[in-house]
Amino acid sequence: MSSPVESPVVGTVWKIEKEVGHAVGIGDVVMILESMKMEIPVEAEDAGVIENIAVVEGDSVGEGDTLATIG
Repeated sequence: MSSPVESPVVGTVWKIEKEVGHAVGIGDVVMILESMKMEIPVEAEDAGVIENIAVVEGDSVGEGDTLATIG
């Protein structure tokens, strides 16, 4: 079963740390968002493999938007 990695804030995708196919553990940083001049790490809430990345660096995202999927 897949689980989404969601944006915790409104911001911009600053840096994507993982790629499709990478294994991640709970707490691993998947990407970093920029919001109000602060870097916000987005961590995996589940362990698994990155199945999809739904954004690219520079994209604007809203709170709750799906950024990636872990399977």
